[in-house]
Amino acid sequence: MNKKNLSERDICTKFINPALENAGWNMRTQVREEVSFTDGRIIVQGNLHTRGKSKRADYILYYKSNIPIAIIEAKDNKKAIEEKVDNV
Repeated sequence: MNKKNLSERDICTKFINPALENAGWNMRTQVREEVSFTDGRIIVQGNLHTRGKSKRADYILYYKSNIPIAIIEAKDNKKAIEEKVDNV
């Protein structure tokens, strides 16, 4: 398997999901995938206003149903680990 050819979704399926399960996270009750976690910034210009793009995460980990404790951002294997993420 050439890891450089894997997409972000492949990385999630083959590496991140198993790592979360092995660490004891319940994928049905404690983990949400591909989810928006803000409505977007409110932008005001004079009397006009609009909402910016919402923020999205690849994973949000929950301690209890309404208590999020972590966000995980996945990347494909073509980007450096320190590369800036646009949506977080």
